[in-house]
Formats: sequence, C-alpha cells, structure tokens
Amino acid sequence: MSLQNVIGRYEVAAQEDRSAPRTKLAIPAQLRQSGGRPFQTVVNDLSLSGFSATSVARLHVGTVCWLTLPGLEALQAEVIWWEDSLCGCAFASMLNPIVHDNVIAQ
Repeated sequence: MSLQNVIGRYEVAAQEDRSAPRTKLAIPAQLRQSGGRPFQTVVNDLSLSGFSATSVARLHVGTVCWLTLPGLEALQAEVIWWEDSLCGCAFASMLNPIVHDNVIAQ
C-alpha cells in the first residue's frame, strides 16, 4: 500500500472519528519518540483525535511518541504517517475539548 493511500485512509478515518474539526495553526512544541530525546517541532494542525507536526528525523509508523504543548503535560500519541519532514499522529486518548479550545485560543 502506498503512503498516499495510508495518508488518505487516515484522513478519512480521522474525519469520521472527529467530534471537532481539525484546526490549522502553528504552535511551537516538543515531540519525543519512545526511547528518544525530545526535539523542537511546530504543530501544524490539531484536533481532538490527533495532530500533524514537523519532524526532520524520520518517525516510523506505529512509533509511540509524546507531544508537549506549552503549558501542558506530555500527551501520548502514535505515529500514523511521516512524509517530507511532516508526521501525523493520533492521540492515545482523545484530547479534552476544554484543553483543545484553550490551546486554540492561545
């Protein structure tokens, strides 16, 4: 299966599972893959179920990672796709709508 098919399937599934739309933004954050050191990233979009962010280092599909947004504890996620220095991740637990709205408001 091609990466485009995987990405397309993720986008469709994420749209079906979302109770809130994906919000485009640019938030500096930290991302850390399991067993690795945290690195600086920029979150490009955010929803209750996941996010996409920059990642110069290749992140393999299925890798567990933690996203730390300013003022929040680390949020566990799983890499769903990686392409051209961007990764898409699904949160292990849905993001609390109040937390989501507060991040967007900032």
